[in-house]
Amino acid sequence: MLIPFERDCPVAVFDSGVGGLSVLQALLARLPHESFVFVADEKHLPYGDKQQAFITQRVLDLCAWARGLPAKAMVIACNTATAAGATQARVRHPDWPIVGIEPAVKPASMLTKTGVVGILATSNTVASERFRLLVERFDPLARVLAVPCPGLVELIEECPMSQERVRARLKPVLDHLLAEGADVIVLGCTHYPFVKSLIQAQVGPDVPVIETGLPVARQLHQRLLEQGLLQSALPEIAKEDSRRVTFLTTGDPAAFKAKLLSLLGTDWRDATVGQLDV
Repeated sequence: MLIPFERDCPVAVFDSGVGGLSVLQALLARLPHESFVFVADEKHLPYGDKQQAFITQRVLDLCAWARGLPAKAMVIACNTATAAGATQARVRHPDWPIVGIEPAVKPASMLTKTGVVGILATSNTVASERFRLLVERFDPLARVLAVPCPGLVELIEECPMSQERVRARLKPVLDHLLAEGADVIVLGCTHYPFVKSLIQAQVGPDVPVIETGLPVARQLHQRLLEQGLLQSALPEIAKEDSRRVTFLTTGDPAAFKAKLLSLLGTDWRDATVGQLDV
């Protein structure tokens, strides 16, 4: 039996690893009175090279767990997981706000001058039916060139992350996109914003690099507002971002904490990371 969710329940957020932290930052900024439970499914990292059916089941399992907390909403902060399981999760939980993430093709198609939009994504995202339909919707506006970048997620997950190895991994992919005429680059994986500055440096200042955290935060805000679930205030002790988030990982909590500090900084040194067995 599902536990009813109330306005003061937290919002659940999950990703295969630390990539979803880029979305969490946008959520914290847009929703200053909400608390969050962030789950990193690191036991199964990376999702990008897993079978679609496996990822779909992970989405359903983690949604069922979060619904039982109860969390008042779920943010699937992973492009691959959204493509593989968001539709199925919404069918299973029709009364529960579930916000997914997908590459920002629409704003990119409005910016391109050459008519070519480049997308960096995982292999599974590029191969998914959901992604194919997304691309087809905007095909009259732009040619969408999606290129997988295998191995990049693992490099970003390293602690400390090697910028030299990231640059080397990105170079042939970005060179290919630029050679094909892409003049806008979309980050199709939530890990990639953590290397946005390296991508921008390689493509140059005249090529916009677009991420999707802010649109997700706006959508969650709207969904909570529509359902009367938007929190208007938090206790004084919870106003620091690090106290608004409970972190859980299916992997090693100490290793996740090290990555968290490496990516988000020492303001998060007081964050706690627990173990999750789902």
